[in-house]
Parts: sequence; C-alpha cells; structure tokens
Amino acid sequence: MPNLQDIRARIASIGKTRKVVSAMKMVSAAKLARSTQAIQSARPYAERMQQVLASVTGGVEADAHPLLVPREAVRRLDLVVFTSDRGLCGPYNANVSRYAARLIGERREAGVEQVSLVPVGRKGGEFLHKRRLGEIVRGFTGISTVRPAHASEIAEFLMARYLAGESDEVVLVYANFASALTQRPAHTALLPVVPDVETPGSEPATAVAYEVEPSPEALLALLVPRAVEFAVFRALLENQAGEHGARMTAMDSATNNTTELIHSLTLEYNKARQAAITAELVEIVSGAEAL
Repeated sequence: MPNLQDIRARIASIGKTRKVVSAMKMVSAAKLARSTQAIQSARPYAERMQQVLASVTGGVEADAHPLLVPREAVRRLDLVVFTSDRGLCGPYNANVSRYAARLIGERREAGVEQVSLVPVGRKGGEFLHKRRLGEIVRGFTGISTVRPAHASEIAEFLMARYLAGESDEVVLVYANFASALTQRPAHTALLPVVPDVETPGSEPATAVAYEVEPSPEALLALLVPRAVEFAVFRALLENQAGEHGARMTAMDSATNNTTELIHSLTLEYNKARQAAITAELVEIVSGAEAL
C-alpha cells in the first residue's frame, strides 16, 4: 500500500507543475495573438513586393543587379534554419530540424559539395552541430521579439557571402504558420533573387508597366536588398508565430495531463486512507474483544 505522505507530496508537486504550465499557456496565447497579427500583415506586403520586383526586372537585363544573377552550377549552399531558442513547444523544433536534415541529404545527392549552415535559434543550432550536417558559419540567437533590425543583420550577412562568392545559393528553412495546431516545415530560395508574381495563396497579378526614374537599375539597387531583408523578416515572423502556437498547444496538453494525474492520485490517496482507517478500526475492535 502506498505511503499517504508520499502520495500527498506527489500531488502537491504535480499541482505546482500544473500552475507553471498553465501560466506558460496563457503567456504563449497572448504572444501568439500578437505574432499572428504581425504575420498576417506581412504576407500581403511580401506578395506585393514580389509583384513589383517582377514587373521592374521584366524590362531590364538579367545582370542588372548581382543578387539577381544565378550561378551556373550550385556547389556551395548556405542553409538558414529557423527554430526557437527555448524548448517546451512540442515537436516544433524537431520537425524543422529533421526537415533541414532531409533537405541537406537531397541537395548533396543533387551535386552540392559544400553545405554551410546558419542556424537562427539555439535549438536548431544544437541539432545541426550534434549531427555534423555541415559547417556552421554563424548562428543567431536571442531574438525573443522579432524586429526589422534582426532581419537586416541576417540578410546583410547572407548577401555579403553570396556577393563574395562564398555561396552559390541561399535557402531558408522554417515552419509556415497555419494555425496554433499546424506548422508545416518548408523551404524557399532566398538568393539569387527570383521574382515570382504567382505567389502561393495569392491571386494572379495584373502586369503593370512602370515608368522608373532615374532608371530601373537604380531602383533595383534599393529594391532587391529590401526584398531579401523582408523575405528574412517574414521567415522570422513565421517562426515566431509557429513557436508560440506550438508552445501554447503543448502547454495546454500538459495542463490537461497534470489535471488528470492529480485526479488519479487523489483517488489513490482516498483509497489508501480508507484502507488505513479500516485497519485501525479492526485493531481497536480486536483489542476490545481481547479485553
């Protein structure tokens, strides 16, 4: 028969855990609301930027900007993997990291000789380093709240490597945020910039003939780096919303599990207490009969 004191201690310990996970669920829910609003506002802007970029590049030479020029052969790949710094968000980080690992294997089979990794988030960096999937050239951590400055720093680093010839292609790996229950790992090419009017989930755009002054090349010198920065910014927002959604779901499940466990332990405690009382009564009756 379990010790009553041990059962009480365990119930108290699980009760404290339930308070913690319940509080984490509420915090994540509040952060998720802000993150969802941010990513929903960013998506239309990203789609429109792609449409404008495609319209401007349609009337210029392919080498109008160095970030638009693809390499003849992709031998060196920069893979940017977006995960969270903290855990307790279910399989979110593991799903993204495993997706990145599969993508690395596929690209190596396709002829990529060198894979350089840029983890954004501590969990992804730990996964990639442990499995030695490639050289980690730089990591970015401590991004608790996404700011445009974070995207600018990451984008400038990636663009500098591409322009210096240290990479032939840059690919972003992150989880597309669909809902608090659904975050789908995906990847998208960042560099070279390939304007695409037909953005998934958007309506076909009508071609617009822009008159650009002083020249399309001068506009592209400003527009292309901004497009790269915003693509990184959007990936950061998707990652942030996905993290909070996954953590809220995980903490909700943990709260329910601890509640059920406390209920089960309470029944066990009552049964043990009843058995102890019955044993004491039997001893009293037996002693009275002996007298």
